[in-house]
Amino acid sequence: MILPIYNCFNPILRQKATDIKDIDKSTVDFINNMIETMYNADGIGLAANQVGDSRSIIIVDNTNDEESKAKPIVMINPKILSFSQEESDYKEGCLSIPKYYEIVSRPSEIEIEYLDINGKLNKISTGDLFARVIQHEVDHLNGILFFDKITPLKKALSKSKLRKIEFNKVIPHYDMLSADNRLIKGEED
Repeated sequence: MILPIYNCFNPILRQKATDIKDIDKSTVDFINNMIETMYNADGIGLAANQVGDSRSIIIVDNTNDEESKAKPIVMINPKILSFSQEESDYKEGCLSIPKYYEIVSRPSEIEIEYLDINGKLNKISTGDLFARVIQHEVDHLNGILFFDKITPLKKALSKSKLRKIEFNKVIPHYDMLSADNRLIKGEED
């Protein structure tokens, strides 16, 4: 089932996610809905709070090819253990902040620990776009949005763009819940 994505001004996106203690059938069903929602919106990552759930779950797929879309990585209770000192800049976007992009500096490499969908503990080191997407999604679980990481000058210059998003003047191609929980139907590109 495709879920509506919450607008970045919805209060749930500023709340810290709660760890999952038991991965039951309803959790697996919800994760499958997240995967379907992410692909419907042409995303490469999604955090549970972006679809209105406060559990600590992210899904990531940065391979950009049809074959891999059957195997996104599910990370439950993800914890970034270490960050590289080296950083890189990249123009980021977000499904909760439609049609808005800014250069964000992040550590180039990370080490992360998480549970997979079967409850198995995993630890990986990764870099490049995959590390960036994971950091972006883990930030969501901590109530942080990517525009929180841009310079004050860029924030000031972006104020009108963000106000349009806040007041639903920017409509994505997928359904979105507004800051006051009204459903905004997506429009075709």
